[in-house]
Amino acid sequence: MRWISFILILLLTAGCGGTSMISNPESVQTLQGNEKTVIVFWHTYNDKETRILMQELIPAFERDHPDIRIKCINLANNNELKYNLIARASSGRGPDVVRMDIAWVPEFSHKGLLEPLNGFPGFNDVREVLHQKVMNAGHYNDQYYSLPLNLFTKLTLFNRELLARSGYSEPPHTMDEILELARKQHFVIGLGGLEPWDTLPYLYSLGGSFMDRDFTRASGYLNSDRTVRAVQKLVKLYKDKLIHLSAVTQNRDNWAGVRNGNMLLTDEAPWFFSLLKESDKRQALEQTLSVPFPKRNGTSSIIGGENLVIMKGSKHPIEAWVFMKWMTGLEAQLIMAKAGLIPTNKEAVKALNVSRQSYLFPYVEEVDDAFLRPPVKNWSKIDELYTVYMHQIFLGHLSAREGLDRAAEGIDKLLKY
Repeated sequence: MRWISFILILLLTAGCGGTSMISNPESVQTLQGNEKTVIVFWHTYNDKETRILMQELIPAFERDHPDIRIKCINLANNNELKYNLIARASSGRGPDVVRMDIAWVPEFSHKGLLEPLNGFPGFNDVREVLHQKVMNAGHYNDQYYSLPLNLFTKLTLFNRELLARSGYSEPPHTMDEILELARKQHFVIGLGGLEPWDTLPYLYSLGGSFMDRDFTRASGYLNSDRTVRAVQKLVKLYKDKLIHLSAVTQNRDNWAGVRNGNMLLTDEAPWFFSLLKESDKRQALEQTLSVPFPKRNGTSSIIGGENLVIMKGSKHPIEAWVFMKWMTGLEAQLIMAKAGLIPTNKEAVKALNVSRQSYLFPYVEEVDDAFLRPPVKNWSKIDELYTVYMHQIFLGHLSAREGLDRAAEGIDKLLKY
């Protein structure tokens, strides 16, 4: 069923150069009827980003590189895509280049499904101009397997009116104060879910932790006294109906809740602003205030984004590298920044010169202080296990202590192989 649904997705998806139905990437070259090298590029851009990709980015690249043609396949960023990429790359039938979730890169590199990039011409020059922390997401066994394409982080988004009504001109400076304000004023906090992506910034802000620095164990960190207390504080608010879990109820938009004053805060990446019309964007900035997560023991904001990789078995790795290098260059990064994507190219960030009035400003400022999810082989399984136990804790089936002890034990096992 998985392969059937995948083929249906391909049938319904538009590509950069005509139909996107590609059941065998090796056949693409013969379909074109010319001598150009065809690079198959799978990506997960949204509609707005895809329009810019198709109308500006790909034509600009092909003008600069007339012997290379890019065949784009637009797919949803979900586990279905990941499973199909693993299956195709394992049998040598994968695309040439993939825009991949940054959290997937370690798993693919550990499985030997990606081409190492160090040996390609100009690699060191490319590496130097890209965001170093995000670059490290693709580092494994002294090799680099990805180039960071775009990045983002999550900030806390407050309703300005509710803050003012409570006597605050700016949000409280600690997460404990924020939670106390919510309790005192009976304000709701909108939490997207219980995955690490959603909860780790809150745990870190409350003094909790997840793993050791070398990502070798969770015991003593995830189940430390500080982390247990942090989870207990969140669970208590949830039981008192002061934390709304949209992933559980599936009936309320946290972003809209903050804008209309039904919630004190939620946390979001910048794409919610980028998708708005200019008039709505101005109104949203008047209604909300975006600030970094309060820092307790170092960083608290989390990094997300997409990296470019060359899949193992690519028939045209040199041309694929040329495309990847161009996509992370100044021109391409500035073109995609029109869609609200934060560049990974440091020169492009400077050239953007984001003003303090822009919704992007606090996100760009916070990126250097944000943390990466652990770049470990079994991250997807760790993510799933952590989320299962957090659900058990929030639903009252396990205490915070018992649930985090079990989660830490299970994660330790996953980190060993």
